[in-house]
Amino acid sequence: MNETAYKLMNIRLLVNLMHIEPLIWRRILVPHGITLAQLHKVIQAAMGWENSHLHEFRIDGNRYGVPDEGFEDPSSRVHPEDDVRLHDVLDHKEQTFTYVYDFGDDWHHELVVEEILETESDRCEAYCLDGARNCPPEDIGGPFNYPEILTALSDPKHEGHDHYTEWMGDDFDPEAFDPVSINNKLEFMAAHWRTLSDKSSRLH
Repeated sequence: MNETAYKLMNIRLLVNLMHIEPLIWRRILVPHGITLAQLHKVIQAAMGWENSHLHEFRIDGNRYGVPDEGFEDPSSRVHPEDDVRLHDVLDHKEQTFTYVYDFGDDWHHELVVEEILETESDRCEAYCLDGARNCPPEDIGGPFNYPEILTALSDPKHEGHDHYTEWMGDDFDPEAFDPVSINNKLEFMAAHWRTLSDKSSRLH
């Protein structure tokens, strides 16, 4: 995507957590000029993850994330996500790409570019517009183990009920979705980015 042509643009993304039914999803609005590293943090906040595991983006056959300096296989190269802005890798509506979080549990998110919108603001802010259902807890074994855990939580006679209730707490609600809390996190994140940007501008 040409940066000059899209100087003031937002991108509306649909984020679907794959391999789980009913679907867990978020619709987010992000500036086209944010880095993939920033987009990673937006997805973490919007979905409800804890940012405690490795991750990467997979876009048009390329991988973006935090490179392992000790790994030198060029065929599996991970490009530094700090160096790549969203408009560098997205160029059209309905483009899809993948975000993978936690290479053990292997949570795959499908990201769909729904719309590219003009905006009057060039501030680095992101918003959660809509969504459904709660994010799974961390370290539960991935999407194929999650349904069994929900079954155990909902059935007091299930052999795993007490274990998972103690681990996850009595208040875990798989249907919960709180956009206000999500957007409060995103607003705090944007304020931090603005502070860093202001400091960088003063240094130059």
